[in-house]
Amino acid sequence: MQINVQTMNDKARMSLQGRFDFNAHREFRQSYESLLAPTEVKEIEVDLGGVEYLDSSALGMLLMLREKAGASQKQLALSNCHGTVRQVLDIANFDKLFSIR
Repeated sequence: MQINVQTMNDKARMSLQGRFDFNAHREFRQSYESLLAPTEVKEIEVDLGGVEYLDSSALGMLLMLREKAGASQKQLALSNCHGTVRQVLDIANFDKLFSIR
């Protein structure tokens, strides 16, 4: 999986591409940890538009990010969720835990 991180003003976007599974754990964690420390970042958006597959470990990674973002008082949103990615998020009731755009 590839992760592109962009920061503009008080918002950061992590754009993911490829398979979001356990193999992406280290890279995903390193990417979001770099966004948790800066106090100027108030919102983190995880753009799932380029994700072709995600599994239960990806859901766990998103939940971990949600917990850490909340502890750092940052808003978190998932965006560009479509196809099977959206179906998996819906089945897992992530719309009750995350802002999904």
